[in-house]
Amino acid sequence: MSSPRPFIVLTGPESSGKTTLAEQLSLDLGLPLVTEVAREILTRRRPAYTEADVYRMALAQWSRQEGVCRRSDTGLVVADTDLLTYRIWLEVKYNRCSSWVRALHHRGAPVHYLLCAPDLPWEPDPLREHEHGREALFERHLNILDQEQWPYTILKGDLATRREIAWSAIRDFLF
Repeated sequence: MSSPRPFIVLTGPESSGKTTLAEQLSLDLGLPLVTEVAREILTRRRPAYTEADVYRMALAQWSRQEGVCRRSDTGLVVADTDLLTYRIWLEVKYNRCSSWVRALHHRGAPVHYLLCAPDLPWEPDPLREHEHGREALFERHLNILDQEQWPYTILKGDLATRREIAWSAIRDFLF
């Protein structure tokens, strides 16, 4: 049995507007928001982490996604991130990713990804690590989405422009 699927997932490199847009779309659509587990955990605990910590956060993200989807009246949600982010994080930082992360990601792959381009100005944050690697991370997201043939829309420009592009994509696959 597959997991409930999030309606739409915001993904992309650091400081590309994912959280801001996810929160806005959740409000606009009146849908529950699946928030990012890693930010919450690392903010509370410490900015340093281990590979094992990333795996624990990935599992917690998966559990949160499943729980929010199951509690949703419609089964539809907006997710600030999903296991694609953890998969890339593990591959970039540790040069590997366990097969269970990939398997869970495939089970819970969303209906549609909104891939945020790194064309917004960098916003410093103690939890961010890749100020100068955002374009490479964007390409990595894009390559995986293409290889796996998951539907996605690229969001570029300021927040208002990204929101318009997102709404257009949502209308296209909803109606």
